[in-house]
Amino acid sequence: MLKTGLLATVLLIFVSLSLPLQAARYQFSVKGVKGTLYDNVMLYLEKYTETEQSPGLRFNNELEQDVQTAMQALGYYHSDVQISYPSDDSTLISVSISANDPVRIASTDIAISGAAENDADFVNLLSQQAPQRGDVLHHGRYDALKSALKSLALRKGYFDANFDTAQLRIAPELNQAFIRLHFNSGRRFHFGPVSFSNHQIAEERLQTLLPFDNNDPYLASQLGELNQALADTGWFSSILVEADTSQMQQGHLPIKVQLEPQRRNIIETGIGYSTDVKSRLKLNWNKPWLNKAGHSLSSKLALSEIEQSVEAAYKLPLLSVSKDYYQVQLGFRNRDNQDTQSRESNLALERHWALQNKWHRTASVRWLYEDFTQADQSDTISLIMPGISYSRTRQSEGAMPLSADRLLLGVEVSDEAWGSDASFVRLRGRAGWIGSLTDRHRFVTRLDGGAILMEGLSQLPPSLRFFAGGDNSIRGYAYETVSPRNAQNELTGGRYMLTAALEYQYRLKGNWWLAAFSDYGSAWDDTPQWQQGVGVGVRWASPVGPIRLDFAWGLDEPGKGFQLHLALGPEL
Repeated sequence: MLKTGLLATVLLIFVSLSLPLQAARYQFSVKGVKGTLYDNVMLYLEKYTETEQSPGLRFNNELEQDVQTAMQALGYYHSDVQISYPSDDSTLISVSISANDPVRIASTDIAISGAAENDADFVNLLSQQAPQRGDVLHHGRYDALKSALKSLALRKGYFDANFDTAQLRIAPELNQAFIRLHFNSGRRFHFGPVSFSNHQIAEERLQTLLPFDNNDPYLASQLGELNQALADTGWFSSILVEADTSQMQQGHLPIKVQLEPQRRNIIETGIGYSTDVKSRLKLNWNKPWLNKAGHSLSSKLALSEIEQSVEAAYKLPLLSVSKDYYQVQLGFRNRDNQDTQSRESNLALERHWALQNKWHRTASVRWLYEDFTQADQSDTISLIMPGISYSRTRQSEGAMPLSADRLLLGVEVSDEAWGSDASFVRLRGRAGWIGSLTDRHRFVTRLDGGAILMEGLSQLPPSLRFFAGGDNSIRGYAYETVSPRNAQNELTGGRYMLTAALEYQYRLKGNWWLAAFSDYGSAWDDTPQWQQGVGVGVRWASPVGPIRLDFAWGLDEPGKGFQLHLALGPEL
């Protein structure tokens, strides 16, 4: 019986020792410091939020040492730290700190030698980040400066760069620190020859995409620019741009570009819906490259209840592939909406230029043939219209960017002197802006306008007249129902159009937003009849773009009433 009891006791002790200790969760109240000092202390104390250590002398000493280390990292080497437990709950710990006088930088000896001695980027880096005499010592900033010098050297091709001297001496008893940094950049490497492998496009075409010339000083960002330029062509499914460091010779760095051709045929299908055109079926057939010159062909078919269209575009890149190209477009469209029935054919020759600051210029000559009925007027017309447009789009990342702007200005001219059935000038402009206050508050504004300079509209087809109303115009009114009307109250289209939108959005959670908006505008011939729509909506930043659901009310006649708007696509 005694043996049995002894055995049970031993087993109980063994099991107790083998069970893991329950982790304690400590909470700290830190007093006496604030700002970056407080943040750094709390960072060092994070490891104690869940630990198996129990309060005691050893635990207190370790805790005090970590607080001292946190203070010293920011230059405070004489801090007084008091640890106490203000209640019976040993997991609540009070940390009182007296920072006392900090260590300050008494002298600095920071110098750059080698080819980067007079490099403006290095000079600018030192002017912004180098510690100054009298500054409180900050170990993080000292280490950050060293890292920044090494990083900048690698980005700019100083591959032999190193520190001849890197010393930080501290005299805590004097509250003084002495910094000595001598950075030797060595020589700067230059771009060597660029080789392309596994490409189906003529190499002379690819060479025009290079943002640098042979023997230019190396700059890592230009490799990224080359990668982006190759991707923008659509010719390749895989792109790898890398420096061939194994072949560096006499200060030159060869560049290797490994490519995989894009498929010769890409077919995309889609089904969509918007309240403007109802259900829509789309079919896109693209041939990203047709020959070694990089010509491409794209075609689109779109079918909806009120509109059916098919169009094709043949693109011919010029010597500067990413910036200049010709494009021939052919399209057919049939429309049956409200008081508009039309069948139109378009043939256009376009010349495109990519300009500085993201501006894009397009010069074109377009032939339009349209057989139409607009309200009580039926006719056919043939027009030859040279034109020019300028556009620019900039935005931050994301399906719903926190900042963006878009501008479009265009003009087309028709004259009977070169075979058109009518003479006129058509002006078009559009502007949009997206801004934000933090990542929860977003603002969207749009301004859209147009004008036709001619005697009257009787000769012009509906595709050139102006209508307003709909998802991307004046919400609260049906698609293209804001327009002048004839005696039978039928829509005739206007010579002028101007609309504006102001919208505020609030992020509910994740990719979901609430919106409130007001739209205002008109399409008119002689005197505008301004119409306003207001409403609220929901936004979802989906993987394929913003989806917008709006509940809108038109406030003015004609067309006054409630409209539900559902749309998918860019907001500007």
